[in-house]
Order: sequence, then structure tokens, then C-alpha cells
Amino acid sequence: MKACGYKVVKTNIVNDRGIHICKSMLAWQKWGNGVTPETAGKKGDHLIGDFYVEFDKHYKAEVKELMETKGLSQEDAEKQSPLMAEAHAMLKRWEDGDEDVRALWRTMNEWVYAGFDETYKRLGVDFDKIYYESNTYLEGKEKVTEGLEKGLFYRKEDNSVWADLTPDGLDHKLLLRSDGTSVYMTQDIGTAKLRYQDYPIDHMIYVVGNEQNYHFQVLSLLLDKLGFKWGKDLIHFSYGMVELPNGKMKSREGTVVDADDLMDEMIATARKMSEEPGRLQGVPAEERDDVLRMIGLGALKYFILKVDPRKNMLFNPQESIDFNGNTGPFIQYTYARIQSVLRKAEDDWAATDISNVAPNDKETAIIQRLSDFAGAVLDAGRNYSPALIANYVYELAKEYNQFYHDYSILKEEDATLRAFRLRLSATVGDIICRGIGLLGIEVPSRM
Repeated sequence: MKACGYKVVKTNIVNDRGIHICKSMLAWQKWGNGVTPETAGKKGDHLIGDFYVEFDKHYKAEVKELMETKGLSQEDAEKQSPLMAEAHAMLKRWEDGDEDVRALWRTMNEWVYAGFDETYKRLGVDFDKIYYESNTYLEGKEKVTEGLEKGLFYRKEDNSVWADLTPDGLDHKLLLRSDGTSVYMTQDIGTAKLRYQDYPIDHMIYVVGNEQNYHFQVLSLLLDKLGFKWGKDLIHFSYGMVELPNGKMKSREGTVVDADDLMDEMIATARKMSEEPGRLQGVPAEERDDVLRMIGLGALKYFILKVDPRKNMLFNPQESIDFNGNTGPFIQYTYARIQSVLRKAEDDWAATDISNVAPNDKETAIIQRLSDFAGAVLDAGRNYSPALIANYVYELAKEYNQFYHDYSILKEEDATLRAFRLRLSATVGDIICRGIGLLGIEVPSRM
């Protein structure tokens, strides 16, 4: 979007409060024995994730026991779970401002934020502003209360607050629980209000998985009902799910593939493949680790981004790092090859007048492909599709490689033609670098 000329504000919402946080906090209190990221030798987000899994393990065991000893249905056993009741009581205490609960919450959240920051930095991800649910949910509750007073919402006998969306073809949506605590929707109403209040934006694009399609349909309707004129214009950029060869991922069961582990695996795979004869032979030892990092992370990002973002996909680490075919390493290798050619060119080719050179068919095709770059960027912006950039750069790299194999560059005897081909190569390298850079992928000058 920035490349299309828009002023872009990148924001993130951190769900730093709610029942999921209380589950981890309660599990840490019960079974943590005072462990910290330092004493465990773990990143903070990993440690807290472990306690989220620990809670679910004990909760499931408790539900199973209630079903077996009291003959309850699973639904009734879940409702009567003492552990879940404790977690909800902790959430209520948090919303009531209980200082003991708040102190533990602040400590554990700081552990998580430190872990997040480390991962974001490694991935090359940054934000202009981070919103925290703990600061936005009250804004949402205020708007829900206002909507209730205006007759837009209704209160049930158990004191919970709902929106009737059946006239809009949807169902009834919970906005406040019976104990007054808020839900994700409440917080999202508050966050949307703050974003438009903080920044003079024309459009708000939510990059959120396709499992939340219904949620954003509802959010758009509720914002419109609450009088926000931009409510119906919000865009849910519904992102497809990424699956791995070993199946779906579930955070409660601990079957999530962690981003840090995946990055480590990708870099290790790049290292293994670099051991093949001829790979990375021109890379000095002191640069090697950095180049392997670029290849591993480039392979990961490119493999995911080359697919239409709205489609679910299967990520195969081994396939993604192949140096041939539609992969990040193939494109990176093409860039490195061009840089190698330019380093070996000894004459002052950049200053040579090439205006009288008549390009051959292959060179003409490359020039035409280069001229399509601006259009590819505009199309990607209009369609919210990084895949259009990824595939444009791949086609350019593929076309250049065919040219490289078919025609001499450095050994071309005609000095003007040699200068033209070097200039063409340099331009291809520049566009590859810019295009792949839009996907957050770095290119090494040696491979």
C-alpha cells in the first residue's frame, strides 16, 4: 500500500486480557512453582504458552472425572468445572481492579511482550502503534452501554447484553457476559473507535484469518448501528490458514508450530542444502550465517506469500527452500548471480552510451517485463495480494536466467552491447531487490 502512494499506519491489537490470559495465570499460580523465563531458560511467550496448555490438560481431566463420577453430559460437566469457575472469577477480579491479580497479570504480560518483540525483530515485522485490549475494552463497554440505552441492544434476565442481528440475516450476538465482563467483540468496537480517533485514516484493513469472517461481518454491522459512518467500509482482509504436513495446529493442545521454531528449522534446512557442492562457495565464512538466515527466512516468507492470501495452503519447508522453481532461494540466487556479474565487469559500462543498441527478442521481452513492475505493484495494492508481486518477481527472474544462459555478457566483444547487457542486468537486479523487498525478503549479494 505504501508503494502505491498511500500513507499507511501499521497497528496491532494485543489481546492482553480476558479468559485466555486468566487460564495461563491460574495455571502458573497452581503449578508454576514460581518459575520465570530466566529460571526456565525459555522465551517468555513460550513459557506462558506452556501454562495455557497446562490449564487445558487439567481442565479436560476435571471434565472427564465429572462425567464419570456424576454421570454428567460433557456440556454440563464443562459448566460445573471448578477450574473454569476459578478462571472466570479471576477475570472478574481483574476487571474489578484487584491489585494482586493485576500485579501478576502485569508481570506475566511483560514476559510475553519481551518474547513477542524478539520474534517480530527476527521476522522483520514492526508496528507504528500497538493497542492493548486492556486499554480498549472499556471504550467498547462504554459504546455497548450507550447502544443499550438507545435501544440498539437488549439485556437478558441473566444480565448479559446482546445484539439482535436477525433482521440483517445473522443471529443474536453476545456483547457483555452476565457478570459484566466483556468479550472480543466489545474490545474490537473500542479499538476501532480509538484507531479512527488517533489517525486521520480513510480505510481500515484488518489482516485476520478467515476463521474470523463472521466476527468481522458482525463488527461492521455493530459499528454502523452505533453511528460510526465508516463501520460498513471496514475491510476484513480474510487471510487463509497455513497448515503443515503434520496437520492442523491447536494452541490449547500444544500442537502449535511456534514461529521461532519454524524459523530455526528453515535456517537449519538452508544450512543443510548449502553443504551441497557448489552452494555458497563464493560467500566468505564471516558472511555465511547472515546469508543462511536470509535464505531460510526468504524461503519461508516467499512460499507463503506467493499463494493467493485468501486461500488455505500447505507449507512444506523442504519444498520451499529448493534453489530451482518458484521459490525465494531461486529469486535470491538470481539476484546474487547478477551482483557477481557486475562485480566482475571491469570497464566503465555504466557511463557507456547504449542508446543505439537494438535489443534482441529476449532482451526486449525482459525490458517489457521490467516496465510491468509499477502495474504489478498497483494491482497488488488494489487486490490486497502480495502474491501478485511474488509471482511477478519470479517470472522476471526466470526470464533473466534464460537470457543469461543463452547470451554472453562479460565475454561479449562488442563493448557497447556488453555495456547494454550489464545495464539490463543491473536493472533486473534492482527490480528484484525492490519487488522482493516489498514482501519483507532480503537478498544476499553472494550465494
